[in-house]
Amino acid sequence: MSIISKNDFKSTLLQLECHFTWILLKEDVDLDNIEDKTGYQIEYQCIQSNVASYNMLSYVCYLKHLHEDALQNLQKAEEEIEKNHPNETDRRSLVTWGNYAWIYYHMNRYKEVQAYLSKVEDTCRKLSSTARYKIQLPEIYAEKGWALLKFGRTYYGRAKECFENALKNEPDNPEFTAGHAIATYRVESMTLGSGENESSSLEPLRRAVELNPNDTSVVALLALKLQDLNLVEEGERYIEAAMEKTPDLPYFLRYAAKFYRRKGQLDKSLELLKKGLAVTPTCSFLHHQIGLCYRAKLFRLKKPTKYAPREQVEELIRLSIFHFQRAIQQKSTFFSAYNDLAMMYAEGNKYREAEQTFQKVFQMTNLHSADKQELYYYYGRFQHFHRKSESEALKYYTEGLKIETDSAGRIKCKIALKKLLEQKIQERSADAATFSTLGLIHRLNNEKQQAIECYEKALKLDPENEEHWSALCELRRSS
Repeated sequence: MSIISKNDFKSTLLQLECHFTWILLKEDVDLDNIEDKTGYQIEYQCIQSNVASYNMLSYVCYLKHLHEDALQNLQKAEEEIEKNHPNETDRRSLVTWGNYAWIYYHMNRYKEVQAYLSKVEDTCRKLSSTARYKIQLPEIYAEKGWALLKFGRTYYGRAKECFENALKNEPDNPEFTAGHAIATYRVESMTLGSGENESSSLEPLRRAVELNPNDTSVVALLALKLQDLNLVEEGERYIEAAMEKTPDLPYFLRYAAKFYRRKGQLDKSLELLKKGLAVTPTCSFLHHQIGLCYRAKLFRLKKPTKYAPREQVEELIRLSIFHFQRAIQQKSTFFSAYNDLAMMYAEGNKYREAEQTFQKVFQMTNLHSADKQELYYYYGRFQHFHRKSESEALKYYTEGLKIETDSAGRIKCKIALKKLLEQKIQERSADAATFSTLGLIHRLNNEKQQAIECYEKALKLDPENEEHWSALCELRRSS
């Protein structure tokens, strides 16, 4: 086949609705982790359909250059469609056929590419689509939503939009409602603590549970959201009811365990996590949660009012480090686990290992802005409390604050920074940068008069600084 005709195929393939055109970038994920997770979801019949899961596995295999394995998973997707949707095989197969066409294209098997393009075109015509190779169906929106959710937090907003589009045509569909609730919950989790729409997922989660009370992983998310809103007793009732339905389902157990850890019942949380780990031993989420439980036990043991036996402290640090390490071994993009591992190294006075772990995260190029704020906050804490460098702590807290994304990380940077700056002022060691940074914090809090006073003090110490003059003039104009 000539290069020109191959390029013609490419332009047609780009019109399809499938994993290859949804901009799912392999650098944003750990492919082995997605493969394990999707396999477990198929085994335990979790939220999304097995058709979507096999399509996802096929795409992961393609990204790993395993084309024959990719084709085998598409065959399994077709079998699922025949079994569960015998009267809708054409419309349910459009994503699968699109994936087939792309994989054959990459295998240089152009006869098969044309065959699957023809299948898509014929079905779109049959379903009265105005486009030759594309049609807007709720099932396609939903499958795209599930795929986006698997690729991490930078994709959550797009996933939420997909499920919203799916629900426009089928507002009472339990699967679409569950997907929308999960996507809303995850989007919200990125800004939790910033004061922005912290209950926007509550009603979608309630609706999802109403439509399918047997989907206990969504029930557990509802319980966690109720816990966020200090409705702990109601949340625990949902957890207890779900526990009776699916006491061994790992996707329920991990969220139930998180609920009890946040409630302070660490032994109960550990019991559930270890139960889940026995079933899904490569689950990074479970290892991370176990590490958090041991960390909570450590901090409880080290409270000022208690005597902390050295052996117990060292053992809890060792266990936390072990499970945080396992979490990032299973999922190399598990950003928060890296932060937790680095800080636990620091707790154990392993500063070289802590620094190396932080540097791995700084080298990541695909971090969400909220992730960067968390990173700057924890690295600032490391510099402040373990390296005893206030100047470095100030530098990194300020970097986190300057990123204009409302998130818990930004709030933590702001609080830590304000405390450190006020301490410097009390100790009479403040310079112009101290006052200008404190002025920035007051600006963000909409405290204009305090901000003006700070910038005036900054200019007394550094009268030629144009940045301070500009900020002061802007504040005076707007006050």
